[in-house]
Amino acid sequence: MNFDDLKRVSRTAKHTKTHFVIVDAIGATKSKKTDSRPLERKPGVPLKDLLGAVAVGAQDEDIFTSLANRLIRLDKKLTEPERERFGELAGGKDIKHVAKTLLEAYDPDIEESQRKEIIKNTPSVFNGKLNEYIENVRRTHDQIIDAVNQDKVLKADWDTFTADKAQTVIQDFKEYIQANKDEIKALSIFYDQPYRRRELTFKMIKEVLEKLKIDKPLLAPYYVWEAYAQIEEVKGNNPKNELTALVSLIRRVTEIDKQLTSYDKTVDKNFQDWVFKKHAGTVNKFTEEQMEWLRMIKDHISMSFNIEKDDFDLQPFNAKGGLGKMWNLFGDKTEEIINELNEALAS
Repeated sequence: MNFDDLKRVSRTAKHTKTHFVIVDAIGATKSKKTDSRPLERKPGVPLKDLLGAVAVGAQDEDIFTSLANRLIRLDKKLTEPERERFGELAGGKDIKHVAKTLLEAYDPDIEESQRKEIIKNTPSVFNGKLNEYIENVRRTHDQIIDAVNQDKVLKADWDTFTADKAQTVIQDFKEYIQANKDEIKALSIFYDQPYRRRELTFKMIKEVLEKLKIDKPLLAPYYVWEAYAQIEEVKGNNPKNELTALVSLIRRVTEIDKQLTSYDKTVDKNFQDWVFKKHAGTVNKFTEEQMEWLRMIKDHISMSFNIEKDDFDLQPFNAKGGLGKMWNLFGDKTEEIINELNEALAS
């Protein structure tokens, strides 16, 4: 190609091309690019046994690599709070780092002195609390789905959940709540004076639930609820959600309620008592429109545990005029009524 022809297709060219050099990289595929060795060397060994073996000082390569493989798989399922809890129990090391270190213990590209140090220090990482946590969180995420063999229901009851097992679950839950009553604000409120329960918020209860799931995933509120149902009569239907179930259970553990009671039933009863007291000995009873608003507030508290002024910007209040409408209906008694309901319905 002459220079004029080259300029037509490449305007920035300054010289013509006189020759080309072709490089054929023969044998490049023979070099090592990745470690193709399978990580899972102990497919038949339970995770609990792998953790126990490493904790007591086992130095088998197959155990190290298999455990690393299980942790890598588990990491894909963990939530962010669960990862944070893992790091706390593993001395600040996240699950990816721990799995990587297990693999480096027998990596020929790592210096021998460093590998020996890893093997020596590994048992201290997999302490009892971390191992228990890994096992518990693994159980909560594991799910076996059999789409081929269809099951047939022969009997509808708790097959292995005996009264003794139910008692154990309840006792574990009680011990957890009592052990954390001074550390978790929401729990300390339940143990405090009744008037303080008006301070409870949706966020507080959610924080308790998240911590419970991280620390003791097997003590899920629905599971503990069923344990109670095995050994005592439960008032009300099944809880509407995990948060209201948790509040009902905490009230039972702290003996606010002498019988496990669905939280919405507790709120309904307290609301009836409050209205009755307000109407007693007075001719200025609530109008039907006022009662409609009071019932909306009661329903909100039964799901969110208290109500604040900002909540009137939400459904169903905003569709009916929000806080402004509340003021039109109750006047200068508005704040007093809100405070009274927060305290009375949570008592």
